[in-house]
Amino acid sequence: MNERGMARADLFTGAVLFAVSVAVVVGAWNMDRLEARRIHPLSAPGFTPGLLGLALAVTSLILVIQALRRGGATGWSEILVGEWRSAAGARLFGALALCLLYAIVLIGTLPYWLATAIFVTAFVAVFEWNEAAPRWQALVWAVGIGVGVGVVVSYVFSELFLVRLP
Repeated sequence: MNERGMARADLFTGAVLFAVSVAVVVGAWNMDRLEARRIHPLSAPGFTPGLLGLALAVTSLILVIQALRRGGATGWSEILVGEWRSAAGARLFGALALCLLYAIVLIGTLPYWLATAIFVTAFVAVFEWNEAAPRWQALVWAVGIGVGVGVVVSYVFSELFLVRLP
């Protein structure tokens, strides 16, 4: 990818990360502050995510400014017309579809470990498919990784961090 293409990618990434950071800060601000329980304001549940959201906002703005200085705002017509139909565009929309399926459909309807196992299995199967390996071997590998990640992440968060999972 040439310098202008990298600048455009940085500009797009910075804009998306800034939008995410704004959502994180708003969500952190709207979390309960637990004043009724006499919790110190610095230990409120939204304090750390809010600080992380602000840090992400600052760094994403720096990325956007640098991308604009390198010419990242030019040549968008060719991106909108041609590059979205490429293999990279298909991977982007495939990843987006899998993430939305996980967040909207799987989480809350299935146990957390199972939803995560299905998501990771699908992601590995779709994006790490190796044509040289036999299909059954690649599928077994994806299922193994998915179940392993689902069980380990669920255990770590529920038993070690004492977080109630959906």
